[in-house]
Amino acid sequence: MRILIVEDETKIAESIRDVLSHSGFVPEISTDGEDAWFRGSTEDYSAAILDIGLPKLDGLSVLRNWRNEQVNMPVILLTAKGSWSERVDGIDAGADDYLVKPFHMEELIARLRALLRRNGTDKKTQFRAGPLLLDTRQMRVSVDGSPINVTPLEFKLLNFLLHNRGRVISQEELATNIYFQDQEPDSNAVEVLLGRLRRKLKTDIIQTRRGFGYIIEEHDK
Repeated sequence: MRILIVEDETKIAESIRDVLSHSGFVPEISTDGEDAWFRGSTEDYSAAILDIGLPKLDGLSVLRNWRNEQVNMPVILLTAKGSWSERVDGIDAGADDYLVKPFHMEELIARLRALLRRNGTDKKTQFRAGPLLLDTRQMRVSVDGSPINVTPLEFKLLNFLLHNRGRVISQEELATNIYFQDQEPDSNAVEVLLGRLRRKLKTDIIQTRRGFGYIIEEHDK
């Protein structure tokens, strides 16, 4: 499931991204309110984690704009403040839940999963592409029913590509979304990782678009 993280503090955003990715989600980061408003209105996300204090457009305004446009994905608001009036404003704007910084990542994950369950968007845990099956609940990969032993990094890469089926993903975008913030892959790290994964899968599910990136086609069932 794709989760939009809207947070302008780099360390916090990357920490949330890493925890979500490790938990089987596909997180994407937006660092300002205008970009978040556009992405939330035009792309399909299962939920958003939205900071109130943002550049260009504050989080409450982003949330109000989404709700006015009938964007109904669950939203967890983040704030450095914990005043009663701000909580009320957030709920009135359409927030589904609320966390005050600093918070424990385990609590964020628990609240996110609870929201997804209540909204009926946490049901799909298996994703298929041709003979390939990826299970985000059991963290398993199989091809034609035979289990494939993949590393956590290979699982994250495959998970990200499957959640973005039909779209070409560049090496830079892959690296940003699958590596932890303290890792600095060299220029061909993603290519090497993909080559290793392809050898394990023994299929041509992951295709290369020379000069652009990689894709899993939409029509693969």
